[in-house]
Amino acid sequence: MEQVVEFAGNNFILAGIWVALVVMLVYSFVNSAFSPVKELSTHEATLQINKQDALVLDIRPVAEFKKGHILGARQLKPEEIREGQFSKLEKHKGTPIIVTCAMGHSARKTAMQLTKAGFPQVSVLKGGMNAWTGAGLPVS
Repeated sequence: MEQVVEFAGNNFILAGIWVALVVMLVYSFVNSAFSPVKELSTHEATLQINKQDALVLDIRPVAEFKKGHILGARQLKPEEIREGQFSKLEKHKGTPIIVTCAMGHSARKTAMQLTKAGFPQVSVLKGGMNAWTGAGLPVS
């Protein structure tokens, strides 16, 4: 323990960076554990799509969407997301919604917007389209 204190005293900046990283890591785990938006694996997403008729929303740019997307996915344009225009999704309020992007990071923000707009069953595809295609699942 003495060595840790001595190291922190001699290397104040490195110790501060280490503490900040630990705090950010803990915050990330706590935030995701209590978030109303859950992450789904490709297997869980496939089950929701097949058994519960989940709606897949793809938030990638149009060019990427046209290159390949999950079968039956609908695209949500960036301007609709920015302005919070989810009126075309009103008839899907009772169905599970899976938001996907390229790698699974930017979809969380959109999923939170949908939750705040009154959509109760919103989740995110963990790993995004990269995980979907990496698992060898079908795209159109």
